[in-house]
Amino acid sequence: MRSGTWSEFREHCARPERVVWAVSAYDGKRSICPLGWKMNTSISPPMMAISVAPGRFSHGLISGSGEFVLAWPGADLAEKTMLCGTSSGRDIDKFAEAELTALPATEVQAPLVAECIANLECRVVEQVTTGDHTIFVGEVVAIWVSEVPSRQLCSIDHSRGYDFLVERGGYRFGVVTE
Repeated sequence: MRSGTWSEFREHCARPERVVWAVSAYDGKRSICPLGWKMNTSISPPMMAISVAPGRFSHGLISGSGEFVLAWPGADLAEKTMLCGTSSGRDIDKFAEAELTALPATEVQAPLVAECIANLECRVVEQVTTGDHTIFVGEVVAIWVSEVPSRQLCSIDHSRGYDFLVERGGYRFGVVTE
């Protein structure tokens, strides 16, 4: 064992991670922010936490609205995840650009994504600054699941056990091998 760096750790131990989209809307604007940093925090009531950098357009939308939708993309959304993760909602409407279907949520203003495996409507109950990111803890207030599930998209490294789908600009996506 030797002393290492954060970069080495992330390169060797931080992948794979399931990808989710933080969907947000506020003041007439909406966006989709692909994330790997998310976790369940409570069963009763159900809660999820996401970590978003303050410089992201979605950070301002979530902070302003106090809510978000977590959407789980499947394998068929790898290219659209790449598009949403490498462009800013300040510059484009990611729903229009990626040809995604926004559906009305029942409990929050942010839209659901029809093409995703699942959508969780969340209300922010806690916000914590941790270094260069903000953790938003959201209580899940409504759950939507696809009638046609697919394999969930993952951010992967070069390990075995994954079907590679797309790679660009340091991002590499795939799904667990069947």
